[in-house]
Parts: sequence; C-alpha cells; structure tokens
Amino acid sequence: MTYGALRASVLKGETSFEQAVQSMLTQIASHNPHLNALLEVYEEEALEAARQYDIQVSQKKSLPPLAGLVYVHKDNIALAGHRLSAASRILEGYVSPFSATAIERLQVAGAICIGRANCDEFAMGSSNENSAYGAVRHPFLLGYVPGGSSGGSAAAAAAGFCHVALGSDTGGSIRQPAAFCGLYGLKPTYGRISRYGLIAYASSFDQIGPISASLPDLIAVYEVMAGLDPRDATSSARPVEPYQPAPCPRRWAVLAPEGLHPEVAHRWEDLLLRLRQAGFTIEKIDFPYWEYLVPTYYILTTAEASSNLARYDGVRYGYRSRQANNLYQLYALSRSQGFGQEVKRRILLGTFVLSAGYYDAYYTRAQKVRRILYEYTEKLLSQYAILLMPTSATPPFRLGEKTTDPIQMYLSDLLTVYANLTGHPALQVPLPGEGMPVGVQLVGKMFAENTLFCSADAMVRLYS
Repeated sequence: MTYGALRASVLKGETSFEQAVQSMLTQIASHNPHLNALLEVYEEEALEAARQYDIQVSQKKSLPPLAGLVYVHKDNIALAGHRLSAASRILEGYVSPFSATAIERLQVAGAICIGRANCDEFAMGSSNENSAYGAVRHPFLLGYVPGGSSGGSAAAAAAGFCHVALGSDTGGSIRQPAAFCGLYGLKPTYGRISRYGLIAYASSFDQIGPISASLPDLIAVYEVMAGLDPRDATSSARPVEPYQPAPCPRRWAVLAPEGLHPEVAHRWEDLLLRLRQAGFTIEKIDFPYWEYLVPTYYILTTAEASSNLARYDGVRYGYRSRQANNLYQLYALSRSQGFGQEVKRRILLGTFVLSAGYYDAYYTRAQKVRRILYEYTEKLLSQYAILLMPTSATPPFRLGEKTTDPIQMYLSDLLTVYANLTGHPALQVPLPGEGMPVGVQLVGKMFAENTLFCSADAMVRLYS
C-alpha cells in the first residue's frame, strides 16, 4: 500500500498506522534474514511513533504532512543515537551523535524510520557485494544482485519493508539498484538536498535521494528533504517549488550506446515506439563522449575518496588494530584491517592520480573533461527538455558474476555516472513488461525535478 492510500485509509478508520508498521515489521522478520537488506531494525521506536500518530487521529488533531510514512536510511546517512558504519569494519561500533539534515526534516514532517539499510562499503560498488556485513540479495530474483551501492535500500523498498528508502548517489548508486529492483529512484540536482550527515565518498558528486515503488511517495519525501541548509555550503538557496501535475514537454533527446543487453534493447525500442506514437518528438543524439565517462568519473571520485577517507585512522573513533606497537603501525594496520578490498583499491588509485608527476596528467585533465561534459549537456538541454537514457545496459546480473573483474564492475556505471559528472537531476523510471526488471532514466535541466516527475508520469501512462 502506498503512503497516500495508507493515510486515506487511516483517516477513514479502516486501519491504523500501528497496524501498517507492524505489517512491515512482519515482512522484515520473514524476509530480511535471507535478503540481508537491513543491518538494524528500529522496532520499538517505529511502533511507538505510529501509536502517537494514531492517538492524534483519534483526537481529530491535524497530522504532519508525512505522518506515518515509513522509511529506511542507508548506512552512510546519520541518525542520532544509532550506529553508523557505511557497512565498513573501520566504523564498527560507532554511534552517531547527530542526524543528517535530510533525516531531521523527515522527522519533523512525521515520517517514521524503521531501519538502517546495508550498502556497499563507503558506497563503493555496483552490486552491494562489498559490504563488510555480507552481500544483499535481490528481493525477488534468487541468486541475483539488487544493484549498488544502495542495494539494501532498494531491496527494502521492493520487499515492502517501507514506503520509501533513502540512498546516496555518487555515480548511479540510487538509480541502478532502483532499476534492478523495478523501482523509482531520484538523484536530485547537486546541491538540492543537503549532504550534512552523509558520510562522504566523493564530495562533489554525492547526493542523498529517495527510492520507492510509488512516484507520489518519492516526490513527497523529496520535497521535504530538499532546500537550503546553512550547515552545507554546497546546498542551493533556490526555492523548492511544490510539484503540480502538468502537461510535460514533448521534445526529448535520446542517448544510448551500442551493445545494450537484448532484454534491455527490446524494452528500450518498445518505449521509443510508444513515445513516438503518442506524439513525442524523439531525436537520437550521437553522443561523442561515451568512452570518457567512466575513466573521468573514476579518476575524480577516487581522488576525492582518498582525501575524504584519510580521517579513518584508528586514532579518534572506529576500528583500532590491537596489533599496533607504534604510531606507524597504528595507522597502517588499522586502515589495512578496517577497510575492505574495494575501498583500499580506490584509495590507492586516488592517491596515485593526485601524486606529484601524475596530478596534471590525470586529475587536471579529468576536471577539464568534466567541464566539457557540463557545457555540452547545458547546450543539449537548451534544445531538448529531457535527455532519455537506459539506466543500465544490462538487467540484474548474478551474485559473484563480476566480483573478480573490477573493470567490468566499473563499466556497470557507464550510463549513470554522466548525471553525477555534470550535476544534473536524473530520475530512474521502471519499465513495465515481462522478464527481468529494466529501467530508463530521465535527465533534466538543473533544478528541473518537477519536469522529470511530470515526464515520468506521462511516460508510464503510455502502458496503461
């Protein structure tokens, strides 16, 4: 049941928020032991919050806008008084003393947090197999990955553990798992939602965003979280305009590389045909930068990660090696034992591209490419309202299929890193149809999330 339907049903006296939360807790107890989507469940807190809203309903008091909406947060988004580990041993036992701005705003709006979602360690991965607490499994495809790094969030939303799941998107970590699990997923414009309280991977790329099976629920959560935050200097002061259904623009550009998986290609071509038949102007663009996206993304993000993750040294908090006998060993052993293989790989790569003799050859050139991509995209969006792209070139793949080849795993991000490199908003939309889950993403002008929402709604109506 969507949040909108639940709220209407509660106000009619047909059910209660407590019953809804209890139903989700039952679902979690039945399926989470296998899925490994949630690392922690806030059972008593969630039930007590639901009871309080039920009392307000019985007393005919007005409710906050999201009263009773149930959500989970990714394990790199802080919630005061609860563990925060980024699915890494290096933060084992750490309890956050504060909440992320996004979570504070959801709490004020009445949303109920039911648990902490598993993820790839420090949000580094495309399959949620890099977690120190075990891989997350696909919620309805046995033996397959749910995508990553927000795989726990996506699996939780798809399995009915919550109405909305919070994830973070550095290079597609909301959109790709949302596509793999048949859900909506939004990477907002960079700066639209505060990053305060989000453990940094690559600060100029990271964005918090929602994942949900319901587009209206996703929009409602986005609007509450969005807006200026004085604690985040990169957050935008631009006002957040409430979404109002409206006719969407109908001139779209299509970007897709060669070599799409047959199942993705079939559904993709079917969508383009439906759009043209409905009167949309769909123009295929010969995008000249495909081969530069992934290299540019990984050079820049690993450089930022090597800097951001330097703070985890075993001195002030988190994991500290008991085998260390001096300061050098404290640093070396704590980091070697606390970080997983993928995180160490990216720290080493980032340190290399920032080192003397290689900084200009790699990092500086990658920043120049990033600027070229931004200017190209701005020009494209001056001619078209929407850039339409597949979210992933493949459907979900099997557990363990790509873990032995990091390059193949990195190439999973080919279609999603583009929007993070430029900062533009991107919305993953599930495509109806038989077979594996397949999604497409809508990329729009800066701060044009509402255009993405109305375009997604129009696109989905083509299948009804």
